[in-house]
Amino acid sequence: MGFDRDILNFIDEYVKAISESSAAVFAGAGLSIPAGAVNWKELLRAPASRLGLSVDRESDLVAIAQYIYNDSNTRTPLTELINDFFNKSGQITRNHNLIVNLPIKTVWTTNYDRFIEQAFLESGKTPDVKKRVIDLSSIRSNRDAVVYKMHGDVDLAQDAILIKDDYEMYDTKNQMFSIALKGDLVSKTFLFVGFSFEDPNLEHILSKIRILVDGHTRTHYCFIKRVKEADYKETEEFQYDKIKQELKCADLKRYSIKPLLIDEYNEITEILEMISERYNRRNILISGSAYSYEDFEIKGIKAQDFIHDLSKALSKCGFKIATGFGLGVGSGVINGVLERMSEENSKNIDNYLLMRPFPQYAKEGENLEKLWHSYRENLLQECGIAIFIFGNKNDPEKGMINAEGVEKEFEIAYANNVKVIPIGVTGYASKLLFERLMVDYEEFYPEFPRLKDDFIKLNEKGIDHEEVIRTILKIVTSIRGGT
Repeated sequence: MGFDRDILNFIDEYVKAISESSAAVFAGAGLSIPAGAVNWKELLRAPASRLGLSVDRESDLVAIAQYIYNDSNTRTPLTELINDFFNKSGQITRNHNLIVNLPIKTVWTTNYDRFIEQAFLESGKTPDVKKRVIDLSSIRSNRDAVVYKMHGDVDLAQDAILIKDDYEMYDTKNQMFSIALKGDLVSKTFLFVGFSFEDPNLEHILSKIRILVDGHTRTHYCFIKRVKEADYKETEEFQYDKIKQELKCADLKRYSIKPLLIDEYNEITEILEMISERYNRRNILISGSAYSYEDFEIKGIKAQDFIHDLSKALSKCGFKIATGFGLGVGSGVINGVLERMSEENSKNIDNYLLMRPFPQYAKEGENLEKLWHSYRENLLQECGIAIFIFGNKNDPEKGMINAEGVEKEFEIAYANNVKVIPIGVTGYASKLLFERLMVDYEEFYPEFPRLKDDFIKLNEKGIDHEEVIRTILKIVTSIRGGT
């Protein structure tokens, strides 16, 4: 789907923030409702009705919660509501999965449910959940992200931030949350997901942001569903809400929050998918195996030196290189990246290399082929581009044959929208994959028609090695930039 310039610029900025470890997410109720959580109106509907009030006619639901408390002078009715409605099981959504599978290390939420934590756990990651002020003083070992539940948790429903009294006393009882939020708002780029102008927490959060940072903050972003005339029976009502939305969008800018207008909520998923895809295109898998280099047809360089130089050049362009340690290929990939690191006196190899050696045997009852397939899928989930070189192995009966593992990685990559670049002049499986790509080039690269002539060079017999590397760098940087 085509997005407007504001959203495309946001994607560029947010991908950059993720790559710099300065991205954060602020999750509102709208992120959890599709997973099965209840919204505030439905939570308060029955007890408000008993007071003679209609939640559909009221905009200040925090005040309604206070009235419910005042009626009984106890938190028990509200605590029971949270326990009843937020303990129900639900289904983790695509948006949850997209968020937790990005390397975003900071998540703030006003939700009481556990969907975001569960999504982290299901993706094999460890969240460090901060439910109370006391939790801020401890650090969970090997954590992948910190989840700040600034309004409490269903397990501590009696302490949840819910009524006017709680908001008025928030900075007294929960000052450390406010301090932590202030630091993140100054140093990170936030994406607010699942907030609406009817969310009772939003106004409190926005006022808190402005007070906390006093104008010293980054630009943050918030999704807002555009008011559309087709959703209204009365033109006058539509015009009123349209004006109101325009004024509210302008007001958001006072808090350094830029509205991103969408027509439908499913566009949020498409945008998050685009962010994930664009971020992963900074990671390149070099797939290949080589028992023999006999079909190598690049001029001016030995095959192993070509692997080394290509890997080094890709790394110097800011790509993180992934390898599965393919025979005759993996060591050259690693050496090329290590040389680049040495020249820059860099020490943290995890910033440059993603190494996933394949298991060489399976436990009893396991199938090694299935295990390898799972490894390939997991490896390619972290990459947005895959380069294929060589691809041969020695069969005891048939002699030199194409490596089916390289072909399988090509199929998995294509199925997951990973951009594939087979270098035909390296021969064997890569040559066959190159021919397949060129037959259906428009299917593989509908958004990059101008790169077709560059791809053709990757199968020119006798092409100079420097020209090959320049061509590959042009292709991958174009893909990474989306142009």
